[in-house]
Amino acid sequence: MIFDEPRALALLQEASAPAGIDPAGAALLALGQNAVFELPAEGLVAKVGRTPGAAGAARAERELALATWLDGAGVPVVRPAEGGVRVVREHPVTWWHRLAPAVRPARPADLAPLLTALHALPRAPVPLGRRDLLAPVDSWLAAAAGHVDPADAEFLRARKESFVTAIAELVPVLPPGPIHGDALPRNVHVTPDGPVLLDLEYMAADFREHDLVVLALSQDRYGVPAEEVAAFNSAYGWDVREWPGFAVLRGARETASAAWVAQQAAGNPAAGAEFRRRVDSLRDGATAVRWFAF
Repeated sequence: MIFDEPRALALLQEASAPAGIDPAGAALLALGQNAVFELPAEGLVAKVGRTPGAAGAARAERELALATWLDGAGVPVVRPAEGGVRVVREHPVTWWHRLAPAVRPARPADLAPLLTALHALPRAPVPLGRRDLLAPVDSWLAAAAGHVDPADAEFLRARKESFVTAIAELVPVLPPGPIHGDALPRNVHVTPDGPVLLDLEYMAADFREHDLVVLALSQDRYGVPAEEVAAFNSAYGWDVREWPGFAVLRGARETASAAWVAQQAAGNPAAGAEFRRRVDSLRDGATAVRWFAF
């Protein structure tokens, strides 16, 4: 079943009553791996997970625990509200305290102090796996069957396997440990008191370089200005593009990003067009072709 705004809103409404939460006036803020709604009647934000089943619920439980830990460790982070995880028709729903309105859009440099604080932590209180960018590729492509060119899907599957092998041979520069896993400005909210980290569902224990490759890739693929990436590198203290393993992690992330868009092609012609753009640029080795976020 397609995961869109009406379905996510229905799931939220069904989950809210048993939790004693009023979903009146719920407004969609974002629709990606989660549908994120503002709940003005409660001063909260709700997240409805796209991924159904036990895995999605476990990830939501872990995200709540990690947010509590990071808050206690002094990392500015969004704080969970009461209610825990409610599972409705196999989709997890969680609630979070709404942050003060942003004073401005987040910039790459706003990530630097947050990642510096996170990367200083030696271990998390809950088990964290590796940041396996490529694990969901096959399921995303399977979900797109009949809606994308099978040759494109097979190309991404073969590309995935080549990067699985290459990642296993990488040697990091930074000491491994807890990482955010999706370190982009869209996951930062700049409050009057400073930047706050959002969306912890991809946290892992792995190479810290993962958190730095995301932003470096965004300069080429998503139009982040070079001077803003340079400001981030200066604030963090290192440019990951100097690392010999950069091209491997970049390629793995691009492969996963192309496959992720494929799963939305069934009900969204724009997603189908974006999928073809991404695959064509990967086939051609065109590393500077602009991609558009979904």
